[in-house]
Amino acid sequence: MPQRSPLDLPEGDPFGPHNLPYGVFTTPHAPHLRKIGVRYGNHVLDAGAAAAAAASPHAEQLGADTLNPLMAAGRPVWQAVRAEVLGWLTDPAHRSTIEPLMHPLPTIALHLPFEVADYADFYASEHHATNAGRIFRPDGEALSPNWKHMPIGYHGRAGTLLVSGTPIVRPQGQHLPPADTPAPPHASSPTPVFGPSLRLDFEAEVAFVVGAPSTVNTPVGLSGFHDHVFGVCLLNDWSARDIQAWEYRPLGPFLGKSFATSLAAWVTPLEALTAARTSPPARDVPLLPYLDDSAAEPGGLDLRLEVALNGHTVSRPPFSAMYWTAAQQLAHLTVNGASLRTGDVFASGTVSGARPDELGCLLELTWGGRQPLRLPDSTRTFLEDGDEVTITAWAPGPQGVRIGLGEVTGQVVPATP
Repeated sequence: MPQRSPLDLPEGDPFGPHNLPYGVFTTPHAPHLRKIGVRYGNHVLDAGAAAAAAASPHAEQLGADTLNPLMAAGRPVWQAVRAEVLGWLTDPAHRSTIEPLMHPLPTIALHLPFEVADYADFYASEHHATNAGRIFRPDGEALSPNWKHMPIGYHGRAGTLLVSGTPIVRPQGQHLPPADTPAPPHASSPTPVFGPSLRLDFEAEVAFVVGAPSTVNTPVGLSGFHDHVFGVCLLNDWSARDIQAWEYRPLGPFLGKSFATSLAAWVTPLEALTAARTSPPARDVPLLPYLDDSAAEPGGLDLRLEVALNGHTVSRPPFSAMYWTAAQQLAHLTVNGASLRTGDVFASGTVSGARPDELGCLLELTWGGRQPLRLPDSTRTFLEDGDEVTITAWAPGPQGVRIGLGEVTGQVVPATP
């Protein structure tokens, strides 16, 4: 029986012709030679080799060892390259050239697909922000007074964005001892200890990758979103809740967040998610003009996330429930004149829905550690060494197909001695 061609996909494959996500890979025969790849089913096309064989005008961008040159080229080039790749993979005239350039996914190594410039993380889920407020301030208002007036965010550390699959070393830092630990004699105020985090958590998020840069002192309005954002990735913004709780008085996230952020190895082009556009939740507070999207195209995305802990599904957060859209986040990020650089990443913050099975972090799933999460073989309040967290997602595509997003996974390993 003849072997099936990697170009012949089963009907409805989530990584079929409607998707075409980009990544960077190496092969066992050339482990130091990074190449741009396009995922097609369970194979990866060597896009640089295909471009060279086709004498593509975009061979230089596709022949690079990172996505940055392609991302910087701008939307007209993104669209032209996507059309070329689609033709190479689906036109029978290219089959004999393209088939030898397809690599089985299990045989390659995946790398961070682009050089990260800056990283910002938002707090865009009303459900998550409300739950966190109730956990931390049970006697106060759940949402801060500014929350429905602007997307709240913080500036993170680009150097610790790690490709999916990289082990996550349990961070160390200052934190308060557990509540049942006796206080030192004559202590008049809380006394911190130094050591590994005892309340390590995951956060299921969606990240947006900037391609075309912008000029300083030139804000990017809502209508500029599609001209600057190249694609979408799943992201896990690991959080050391105890380190964060001690250090954020009064400033924001720092060491409790900056130790590791996991990013999927595949960037799904924004063009692939056209059918997933949806209207965000109804606003109940009037927005300032630069954030007012009432007359804009639907800015939400219908992404269906799933979080698994050690292989057991613990949550299915709906991205469609996010109060603030990515276009609003980008507009707010640049409204003060801050510029965009190729490779900037801005993430949504924890994705949570209204139901108990739609919460995107253990902080919410265990209500601050007070209600342990039951797994088939154990319970958890926060992550233990050896735990593995995997986030997957899909979106509705054209003609009823599903668009798969590349997974992001990471396993917790013990703190460095």
